[in-house]
This record gives sequence, C-alpha cells and structure tokens, in this order.
Amino acid sequence: MKKPRHLLAGTFLLSVMCAVPALAQDYDLVINNGRVMDPETLFDDIANVGVKDGRIVAITKDALTGAETVDATGHIVAPGFIDTHFHFQMPIGYSLGLRDGLTSSMDFEMGCAGSYVAAWYEARAGVTQANYGCAVSHEFARAVVLDGSDGPEYLINGPVAAYETRKKPGWSVTRPTLEQGNAILEEIDKGLMAGAPGIGSTTGYMRAGISSRELFEVQKVGARYGRPTGSHTRYTLGNDTTEVNGAQELIANAIALGAPAIVLHFNNPGWRVTHQLISGLQERGFNIWGEIYPYAAGSTTINAEFLEPQSWVDDLGNRYEETILDPVTNEYYTLETYKATIASEPTRPVVVFKMPEEDQAKWLTLKGVTMASDGVGAQPYDAPWDFPMDQLGGTHPRTAGSRGATIRLGRENNIPMMQLMSILSYNAAKHLGDTGLKAMQERGRIQTGMVADIVVFDPETFTDNSTYEKGAVPSTGMKAVIVNGQVTVRDDVLLPVFAGQPIQFDPEDKPRFVPVSLEAWNAQFSTGMPSDFTGAFPVDGGN
Repeated sequence: MKKPRHLLAGTFLLSVMCAVPALAQDYDLVINNGRVMDPETLFDDIANVGVKDGRIVAITKDALTGAETVDATGHIVAPGFIDTHFHFQMPIGYSLGLRDGLTSSMDFEMGCAGSYVAAWYEARAGVTQANYGCAVSHEFARAVVLDGSDGPEYLINGPVAAYETRKKPGWSVTRPTLEQGNAILEEIDKGLMAGAPGIGSTTGYMRAGISSRELFEVQKVGARYGRPTGSHTRYTLGNDTTEVNGAQELIANAIALGAPAIVLHFNNPGWRVTHQLISGLQERGFNIWGEIYPYAAGSTTINAEFLEPQSWVDDLGNRYEETILDPVTNEYYTLETYKATIASEPTRPVVVFKMPEEDQAKWLTLKGVTMASDGVGAQPYDAPWDFPMDQLGGTHPRTAGSRGATIRLGRENNIPMMQLMSILSYNAAKHLGDTGLKAMQERGRIQTGMVADIVVFDPETFTDNSTYEKGAVPSTGMKAVIVNGQVTVRDDVLLPVFAGQPIQFDPEDKPRFVPVSLEAWNAQFSTGMPSDFTGAFPVDGGN
C-alpha cells in the first residue's frame, strides 16, 4: 500500500533530523524541547532546533547548545506568522504585530503608490523589526492621476496616506479617459518594476469609477509579471449574492489571464460559496486563494461608499445605531452623527459590525485560505517602535490580536493546531512562493535550510487581549518571536532588534506595460491582436 505523501515527507524529515550531529559551536541560537510543527510536511514531534546565520540548520532529538538558548518545553515551535493584509506598516504597527507573532507583514489591499515603491522599501531597510512588503496600489494610481495627489506621505506612511488622499473624491467616482487609463496602468507598472510582490486593489471602494474593463486591464498588467492581484472585491460589503459576484469577477479575470489572485477578507455574506469556488480551483491547479480574519466586525473610513444610507440602510437593512462604532469614543453612530462626521472628518476610522459571532471559528477551519488581519492604524501613526502601548488611540482589535484570537478560538473550538499553523503561515508562503517570490519560498516552514522566522508560544496561554473598547492592547503568551534568526520578542517583551528583511522581487529596468493609442485599442478587436495585448480603458462605451 502506498503511503500518503505527507507521511513520507514527515518520515524523511525525521530520519534527517535524527542524523544531524550536535555541534554546539555551530549554533547562534538553539530552541530546545519544543513541539516542532511544520505545516508543509505535517511533521509534529518534540525536537531541538539549531539556527545559524539566520537559517534553520538542525532539527534533531540530540541535545543542542548554542550562543543563545530558548527553552521551549511545553511550547509549540512553528513558522513565524505571515500576514498579507497588514496596513499598519509603521514602527509602532510592527511592534503590535510582533507581540502577536507576526514575522512577515505585507499589504495586498491598499499598497503603495507605484512611483514610491522603491523609496517605501528603502525607508524600512535596516530599521524594521519584522519582514516587510507592499503591493503596488491601484487606488493610489487613480488618486495620483485623477486627483493630482502626490507627496512624501506615500514614502513615509504607505497605506496610512489614504487618510489624506481619500479626502478628494476623484479616485473613487471618476471613469478615466484613455489617456488617464494609460497613466494609471503606467503607475502600477512602475511599482511592479520596483519589485512589488503584486497589485492591491480596493475595487469595492470605487464601484462608480471602475469598469469591468479597468479591473481586467489592471490584473493583466500584474499577469505580465506573473504576480497576483489582491482585491477588496467590487460589492464588499454586500449581500450573499453580490459578495460572491464580486469574487467571481476577480477570479474569472485571473483564470482568463493565467494569473494568481487573492480574494481579500471574504469572511462576509456568501463566504461558503466563495470558499467553494476557491478550493475547487485550487484542486485544479489554479494559484487563487482567499483571506479570512476571526472577527465579526471590520473597519474602514466612514466615507466608504458602501456605508452610505442607500446601501447600508436601504439595501442591506442595517441600522447605524447597531453596526457602526467609533473606536475612539466607543459610541455608535446615528444617521445624524454619520452625516455630520462625513462632512467634518470624511476619513475618520470606524468599526463595522457585519457578521454573526458564531461564524468566527468556522472561518478558521477552512482549507486553503490564509488568516490575514486587515490590521489598521492607531494614533499616533508615526510613533516610535517603543511607544507606550497604553497611550495608543482606539482601533479595531484585529490590529493587535488577530493571531492571538486565532489560537484562542482554535483552543475553545478544538480546531487542530496544524490547521491553524497552515492558515497563519504556510498557506500564504506557499501561494506567494508559487509566483516565484523567493522570500516566501524560504519561509512558512520549519525545515533545515529555511529562513529562521520562528514563533515559540504556549498553546494554552497565548491569547489576544485587544477588544473593541481597547483595540491596541498587545497579545501575550509568546515565549519567543524570531525574525531571520534573531530573537525579537522574548517572554512578551519586544527587544531593540531590527532584523526585518524586504519581501519583494528583484527590481527590473524595463516596463512591461506600453501605453496604447485609441487606434491600437480598436484594432485589437478587428485585426486579431494577441490575447495578451494590454491597453487602457476608453469611456466611449466600447470597453
């Protein structure tokens, strides 16, 4: 009888593990006596781990000693947690994430303006405690072209810049001309040339402005690089039909283009259908996946299109008094205070209650998805890494506690720990690694030769402490968080260690998008232009 592949892999790893000699002088760091879990091979056993030059070099039952030691008795030793949807990529944001086990953070929704991607990475080199990455932003490309938005906030704050750019409406409601469409695609291409791991699109915030042709052409630019587009899909937040329709748009484009895609935070109405679509395509070899987070509420700016009374109240049947919370004042909005805030502070963050709490644990059992926090900022946004956490302003609890909440809910609902390790780390690394992103091919696994991004935590005590009332309270129960072989958190204390590395592709010196004329645009449909022809999107009704 043929053994399952994962059992063979686990047996092979164990045989290699037991054969590794214990050379004390060779190890920079040793993690002893922990329950070592590798989601790729399904290896799960008590072992010792040796780290040298930032990589795992030994997994063995032999005794190990090294320059630095972590006693992991009674603790889990697992791949560092990877988040593809973490907006708060500022020093204090990384600090909150690290206390929650986050070793690699990326933003595949808002992203960074294409012209600033290189500078975004440069600003974090050598001064960042977690690994960092940022997709190129579709929304910011529109803001630059349609609103004239520009300035150093893109370099300094990345996604936090949206609190300024969203004060102008053009990025959301304008249908571009052909020339503007070319400029939007050029701006996106600049970010991919600079090494951005993919494209982030807030499609659902721009329903009036983005045609089906525009999203298709945006995904096509990413397809030319073989990189994914992550999308807050067109009808999110919506109902159990429109939500699925939005996911289907993104997925259909990806299949037609042969491109990867990420259905962002699909833990909304219709999530079962969306997951069935994703898992069925994965079984057929498509590199398409989705994200969930374990909260019944989301967060956004109050001027989000889907929170307007016609959508939120009339179409979806919600009441502001029960669903829209101010995370700073802890007061619910009324229609009157909603309108007043839209007029006075249109980008004020709010917490939006949208799903039943009993679904939170169900999302954590889904196969082939990732847990991505959608972590948002807390004021002061530009605080240093060691700013007192108790002085941070209100925010959604997912920023500080998504990973702790995942483990706590798993514990309370008897969800297998290997499933949780997969959605917290390996699944994201696997899908992104399959796009050719080397930094992810070497992470998300506890295997010899892999980068030593590792978490060591007590499965009985690691938990979230953040709440809707106090959203920026760090998680506790982390024995150690190791980034590129260096202990960055020890016994819940964040250390002054800045070992973070960039998560990006090598920059290129030649664009893959070339602007086209209206004549060329029309010719592709009449003369049989190649199917990979990339154009913009004229507004003459012919798109």
